[in-house]
Amino acid sequence: MAELDTSVQALLQGKNFAFISTVNADGSPHVAPTWVDIDGNYVLINTGLGTVKQTNLKRDPRVTIAITEQTNPYNLVIIRGYVVEQTTGPKATAQLDRLAKKYMGLEEFPDRQLASRQATLKIKPERVFTRKT
Repeated sequence: MAELDTSVQALLQGKNFAFISTVNADGSPHVAPTWVDIDGNYVLINTGLGTVKQTNLKRDPRVTIAITEQTNPYNLVIIRGYVVEQTTGPKATAQLDRLAKKYMGLEEFPDRQLASRQATLKIKPERVFTRKT
């Protein structure tokens, strides 16, 4: 497992968007923008059940995540790793609520029906590339 140093952790904890790449069944890439967080040395992404990325990751857990700093997009992190756990139910809803507070300033994600159909992806980083300007 690659360690997430303090500068990488700060980028993941900030209000920065991530782009997650997964592998489609035909081998082509699928990329989607998403909210991101961390739990210790793991990266957390929340996604809807049955979405392309969630479906892809059930079949092939490999991911690449690119995160740029909102105020300086030339500061970036690219993380290669794989999903070690997909959590659903109240824990995934609670994670989405934490992300809604971070990104929207709301106490909970506003669409409660959508919030109840989420999965939290726990990603183990294998390689981390950073660039700071």
